[in-house]
Amino acid sequence: MKDLATVKHWIFDLDNTLYSATTNVFGKIDKKMCEFIMENLDVTKQEAVKIKNDYFHKHGTTLNGLMKKHDIDAHHFLEFVHDIDYDFLKKDPDLNEQIQNLPGEKIIFTNGSRKHAERVIERLGVEKNFQKIFDIADCDFIPKPEVEPYEKLVKTFNIQCEQSIFIEDIAKNLEPAHKMGMKTAWIENDDPYCKKGFDGNHVHYTVKNLTEFLKETNKIIGK
Repeated sequence: MKDLATVKHWIFDLDNTLYSATTNVFGKIDKKMCEFIMENLDVTKQEAVKIKNDYFHKHGTTLNGLMKKHDIDAHHFLEFVHDIDYDFLKKDPDLNEQIQNLPGEKIIFTNGSRKHAERVIERLGVEKNFQKIFDIADCDFIPKPEVEPYEKLVKTFNIQCEQSIFIEDIAKNLEPAHKMGMKTAWIENDDPYCKKGFDGNHVHYTVKNLTEFLKETNKIIGK
């Protein structure tokens, strides 16, 4: 882990990365996605679930599929699906301390919306660490792992890839970052979609617990 001492750009995914997947935030968003599809495409719940999953796997995000196939307004979709109760997300002072101690800048890179990201980091109590958020709108609604969002992220924030690390729960989303010269860390989980390719050479670190990983990192780099 000594090579992490050169990192100046700490890039974090949001959902199921800054907080544990066991909180089921994304489960709530999934439910809202189905409601949106039912209402806007006039389909049954069963059909909505099928469409949601099919578009996610074929187009990177359900939203991307809905935009391509049905000309859905992206901002309306994002506002609807992120209208959830965030109260069960609790302050995480240990995580906040470890992120705060990292040298350099901290960036959120998410397929979700900026408003969703702001709500999540506020609930976790880590919002003061993140002055930069790059959301799906900033990506022109092109989702990870398409290469374009990564290239735009790097250009927008003048990121030096060889001095960066990207931390993410979906293993294949680390591939473009690796190819661009970034270090990568996969948040370990058992979801088959997230886990696919986790043992590839594009995954440099496998992380069981983000706070502990950052704590070890800070020890090594002298923080």
